[in-house]
Amino acid sequence: MVDQDRIIKINIEEEMKSAYIDYSMSVIVSRALPDVRDGFKPVHRRVLFGMNELGNTSDKPYKKSARIVGEVLGKYHPHGDSSVYYAMVRMAQRWSLRYPLVDGQGNFGSVDGDSPAAMRYTEARLSKMAEEMLRDIDKDTVDFQLNFDDTLKEPTVLPTRIPNLLVNGASGIAVGMATNMAPHNMSEVLDGCIAYIDSRGEIDVEGLMEYVKAPDFPTGATIYGYAGVKDAFETGRGRVILRGKAEIEFENNHEKIVITEIPYLVNKAELIKHIADLVNEKRLDGISNVNDESDRTGMRIVVDIKRDANSSVVLNKLYKLTALQSSFSVNNIALVNGRPRQLNLKDQIKAFVDHRQEVVMRRTRFELKKAEERAHILEGLIIASDNIDEVIAIIRASTNPQEAIDNLMNRFSLSEIQARAIVEMRLRQLTGLEQSKLRAEYEEVEKLIAYLKEILENEDLCMQVVKDELQEVKDKYGDERRTEIIYASEELNPEDFYADDEMIITISHMGYIKRTPLSEFRAQGRGGVGAKGSETRDEDFVEYIYPASMHATLLIFTARGKCYWLKVYEIPEGTKNAKGRAIQNLLNIEAGDRIQAFIRVKKLTTDIDFINSHYLLFCTKKGVIKKTLLEAYSRPRQNGVNAITLREDDGLIQVKMTNGDNEVIIANRNGRAIRFHESKVRTMGRTASGVRGMTLDDDKTDEAVGMITIKDKEAETILVVSEQGYGKRSHIEDYRITNRGGKGVKTIQITDKTGKLVTIKNVTDENDLMIINKSGITIRMKVADINVIGRATQGVRLINLGKRHDEIASVCKVLTENDEKIAEEKAERDALQEMAIHESGLPTDVDPTDPTSANTDSQEENEDLNQE
Repeated sequence: MVDQDRIIKINIEEEMKSAYIDYSMSVIVSRALPDVRDGFKPVHRRVLFGMNELGNTSDKPYKKSARIVGEVLGKYHPHGDSSVYYAMVRMAQRWSLRYPLVDGQGNFGSVDGDSPAAMRYTEARLSKMAEEMLRDIDKDTVDFQLNFDDTLKEPTVLPTRIPNLLVNGASGIAVGMATNMAPHNMSEVLDGCIAYIDSRGEIDVEGLMEYVKAPDFPTGATIYGYAGVKDAFETGRGRVILRGKAEIEFENNHEKIVITEIPYLVNKAELIKHIADLVNEKRLDGISNVNDESDRTGMRIVVDIKRDANSSVVLNKLYKLTALQSSFSVNNIALVNGRPRQLNLKDQIKAFVDHRQEVVMRRTRFELKKAEERAHILEGLIIASDNIDEVIAIIRASTNPQEAIDNLMNRFSLSEIQARAIVEMRLRQLTGLEQSKLRAEYEEVEKLIAYLKEILENEDLCMQVVKDELQEVKDKYGDERRTEIIYASEELNPEDFYADDEMIITISHMGYIKRTPLSEFRAQGRGGVGAKGSETRDEDFVEYIYPASMHATLLIFTARGKCYWLKVYEIPEGTKNAKGRAIQNLLNIEAGDRIQAFIRVKKLTTDIDFINSHYLLFCTKKGVIKKTLLEAYSRPRQNGVNAITLREDDGLIQVKMTNGDNEVIIANRNGRAIRFHESKVRTMGRTASGVRGMTLDDDKTDEAVGMITIKDKEAETILVVSEQGYGKRSHIEDYRITNRGGKGVKTIQITDKTGKLVTIKNVTDENDLMIINKSGITIRMKVADINVIGRATQGVRLINLGKRHDEIASVCKVLTENDEKIAEEKAERDALQEMAIHESGLPTDVDPTDPTSANTDSQEENEDLNQE
């Protein structure tokens, strides 16, 4: 019966719910989340309080860390020595806290992630700033509570003069919630607090952001973009992008990237190891060596760049692939009146200022009480000094001290406290000098009492005291911001570092890319043997060459119909004989895919009118053509987008930009070409397949080899080149206009001597021709040297292949440049050309003769092609 009475039946569901809520609230309140007032979790507060109780202050010798841990562990924090020690260690690490609160001596770890020495080897004491957080703790400024065994008392919060939650931040994982608060600059935060006081709390978050600019991290670095900072200040949540500080240095004609600051909480050793791993895995090209040259004077990570590499591209890759650029996710959750709350900037400042106001009020009451007690005693002492002879007589006549106290109380109407003070008064106070000091002290105490009472009665004066103390802290501990702010990522414009020169972009068959200044290629006469243009691997050969200016954006289209984006200056520069860089290191191109076309646009993302009035015209080797608005390709993505949906066994061969009113000519391998107006192709969507542009022969080897768009019918001629180096120019009017989808007309007489057709170009006498064969031989010739002859003729030899059994790999037209002209004439010509093109609404590096159209539904285009 007794056993049955001891068993209490409960609902297990309710018990688990209640127990888990109790556990989670204990974790939230007593372990994981900081208090909004002093910014501390209980363990940090207990460590500082315990050190203060030990007398382990900044003006005393260091004490063994084990001594401190034992004090805190035995009296206040019974949760394990490692939790106490590592909490103290973190408060001593200058790379962890913006303003360290513990002055450590010995090995307290490193930014490389090294562990601190055991607590028996290290020593510590409070920093001066920590003492500001404990100041006035003995003046009844904060509430105390019993410790874990009810034998001692510990503070529930510290009476800090420093807004620690903002200046040092906090992080912690509770149950069902977490906090991650960024550190800020002391001077900025205190200026914000003072501005809040001056506005009587009326200032908004935007106004406070004029003082508190952004987080300020102990490791410096750079905040890249301001949107996340603004979100964090306004809502309490935001994502701050951090970039390490890196500069490109030149030494002995050798470039190197020197990293002097890294993002907050990034492990330096792991960062260097990750860079080395990326190089070894061939995911990061252009780096020859990485050294850590950091010492006690500062951080210095040196990344040596290969001679043929572009340092800016490598640095961008480091930002992209490593923790050199990382993010800090702000989540401002702290305890407000014992409950977790998400706080914006104003909430945090208000909570701190309110706390300081309460501390000042409680301190004032404590000091007023002490002052009144002293004034009461001084009144009694003054009475005694005025009647010193009688007082001495009463004391001498009394048999014991208590009788003397009672007699004095009766004679002079004194309180017991006053009478006791008189009895215990020393004989030296009977001198005239000491009596005058009593009266002076009494007057001072009376003034202090009046001042303290005014603070309690006048809120404005109380807030002025708070403000003055904050200003004093700022003057003592305020410093310069370490973390720089780039308010918008666009402000870091790499184009400022590159002249807008004309380049030749070269891509080999195996996917190596480089840019070479146009001036490196010298003009040669027709029929010459040519100059060595590119060093390639034995099985490789140069396949594509394109002109482009340095500031242009390249839309890169692959044979599988994908579109990628790349700035010309991001392509590594190489000499005419250099191999180039594997394009996989610059773009995320799929294995087995290859580049087919470039489109150059000066302002792809900013010139809205241009991208909405121009089109991209696609042509595939099966003779399919598609027209899409350029705007559909104006949103760059890291992994590219599908530019066209291709059918089986088809591949993209050419992409042209048009203005919507151009004529198109498509040529096939068997030497025919078809001419039609682009209006015959309606505008389609980005993922559409397109419609038939040209009907190919049924020999299963025929395919389209090129597509051109016509701008100036009078000045332009059609140039075709065959495999064996034969080519010719013909008038455009030799090709009659037909509907799309036909077989076209003969454009060159195909024989065994000429070989199959390789390419078709529209050229003028002002163009030069760049011809590259599969062995890497390059020749540059003037188009004016090639005669205009009939459409159906065989043509003339353009390049002498000799007995090498070689074939033409690629043909490209470029503008002529008279090397003998002086620089002033060239600059004047370029300026005039820039003005003329600007007035026409075209970017300077765009071919104004290319036409295009807009978007449609891909299903309709597929149906059109099937019907044909």
